[in-house]
Amino acid sequence: MSNGSDTTLTGELLAKRDRLLELLKSLGSVAVAFSGGVDSGVVAKAASVALGEKAVAVTGESPSLPRGELEGARHLAEHIGIRHVIVSTDELHDPNYVRNAGDRCYYCKSELYDRMAELLPELGVQWICSGANRDDLGDYRPGLQAAAERSVRHPLQEVGLGKLEVRALARHWDLPVWDKPASPCLSSRIAPGLAVTVERLRRIEQAEAFLKASGFRDCRVRLHEGELARLEVPAEDLARIMEPGFRQRLVDHLLSLGFCFVTLDLQGLRSGSLNVLVDLQTRRRFELEVR
Repeated sequence: MSNGSDTTLTGELLAKRDRLLELLKSLGSVAVAFSGGVDSGVVAKAASVALGEKAVAVTGESPSLPRGELEGARHLAEHIGIRHVIVSTDELHDPNYVRNAGDRCYYCKSELYDRMAELLPELGVQWICSGANRDDLGDYRPGLQAAAERSVRHPLQEVGLGKLEVRALARHWDLPVWDKPASPCLSSRIAPGLAVTVERLRRIEQAEAFLKASGFRDCRVRLHEGELARLEVPAEDLARIMEPGFRQRLVDHLLSLGFCFVTLDLQGLRSGSLNVLVDLQTRRRFELEVR
């Protein structure tokens, strides 16, 4: 049932893998919110192993999802062998989402889970599952509140799997995304208080695509007030990005996209770095509700 070599996993992780499979089997049928990343990839693979045709992966398509990520999700679902459905989501027509007040993810996940819930009868499944893992509980994630209100299950959290263990399981199951860097939605690059627009999302997508094509596999282009681009790359890549020839090409390209200023963050790449700008009261309210 494991569909992988047990020799690559510790005894503890083998036990968690088996609990994950048993949990999904007990649900009977599931729709996995599937971004094509490592977390949702592992849930989708486990669901496929445990439930076969009673498992389906659902990807939400909107301007906040890079087009390359959508293609990646298609390829991963095909690799896993799970049914894959793509649904259009309309969060950019929700003023609460567009105003980007720090709780944007709540409205994004609400839209996705509501669309998935509408599809459940057509898909012939009962439960919605996310790829949230144990480590996500220590961060500011309003999307977990949206999930709680809709009885979404978090199989990785429920069996106590953290990010490193999830990557180990992905490798165990021969998923090509096992070492893929995290890739949150493009809206997460826009500083709280700045409106989310299709133009800004496309500009950020094109800027990051340029960096990735230049060999910076893990990067973020954060947008701040004044159309300022703040670039984050791992600390070991800071010297490379500042090489005179490349630096000038990079600056010229980003200015041509419509950014007014281009800066490099000397702290390096940090997941969720814009969360420091979220109003403390808003953070506390969501953290208390999630707990």
